[in-house]
Amino acid sequence: MESCYYERVDDIPNTDDDADDFEYFSPTSATLSVWASDIQHGGPPAGLLMRSLLRCAPDPTQEFTRVTTEILGPIGLGLNRVRARVVRPGQQIALIEADLEVRQPDGRYRLAAQSVGWRMRTTDSTTITRAPREPLPSPETLPVVRGVTGDSDLGVDWGTVGFIGTTETAATPGLHGRTPAVWIKPSIDLVEGETMSNLESVFTVLDVANGLGTTLRPDEWTWMNTDTTVHLVGQPTTPWLGIDADMAAGRHGYGATFADLYDIRGFLGRSAQTVLLGPR
Repeated sequence: MESCYYERVDDIPNTDDDADDFEYFSPTSATLSVWASDIQHGGPPAGLLMRSLLRCAPDPTQEFTRVTTEILGPIGLGLNRVRARVVRPGQQIALIEADLEVRQPDGRYRLAAQSVGWRMRTTDSTTITRAPREPLPSPETLPVVRGVTGDSDLGVDWGTVGFIGTTETAATPGLHGRTPAVWIKPSIDLVEGETMSNLESVFTVLDVANGLGTTLRPDEWTWMNTDTTVHLVGQPTTPWLGIDADMAAGRHGYGATFADLYDIRGFLGRSAQTVLLGPR
C-alpha cells in the first residue's frame, strides 16, 4: 500500500507568470477512483484543497464553518497543482477559495476542482449549545475493517481498490435505517512526510457519503457527485468522521445525498451532494 495520497514536486519549471503561486503534487495510486483507473476519487483532492484553505492567510481567531467543493471534471493522475486566495477578508468572516489544476498531455493545466470556504470568528457559546442528533457509538467500541465492503460480486471491490482500500471503517446502525452509519478515516498521509490535521482527514474521506447513502448496485448504476457542501457546527477532534447518509434519487437522472456528520464527541454538521445518476 502507498504511504500517502500525494508526493510533493518541487522542481517544476515556470510555464506562466503566476506559476509561483502554486504548490505542485504527484498523485499516487492511493487516490484512484473505483469508477475508473485513470481518475482520482473525489476524496483526496478535497483533502488537498482543504489543506490549501487552511494555509491561506491563517487566522487563529477564525474557524471554517462552511466549505463547498465543486468537481469541474475528471481529476486526472497527471501533475496536480493547488493554490488559494482570500476572496473576502474580514475580522468577523472571511471567504477563502482554492483551485486544483491538472496538467494535460500538451503541458497546459486544466482547472479540475475548486473549494470555497467561509471562516467565522469564534466566541464562547457553550451555554446555548444544542445538537439535533445524539452521538454515535464511538469507533473505539466497534470492529474496525479496511475499506467499506468486499462485495466484489457487485462489480466494484470497494474494499481494496484505490482510495477506498486506504481507509479504515467501522459500521453502526444509522438513524436513516436503509444503510448503516459508518465511521471512517484515512490510514495514510495526505502529503508525503506531513502529519495530516483532523480537518484535512475529515475532508479527505467525506466524499464517500455519496457511496454510503445508497442501496443501488454499482454493477447496474453509477451515482457520481458533482459537488459536496459541508456545514460545520464545530471542529473535529480526531481523524475519525462519522457519516450517516441517505440518497434521494429523482425521476430524471439526478438526485442528492444528504448526511449527518459526527465527531467522536457528537454531532459535527451536515453535508449535501448533487448526484448524476446513470445506468451501467
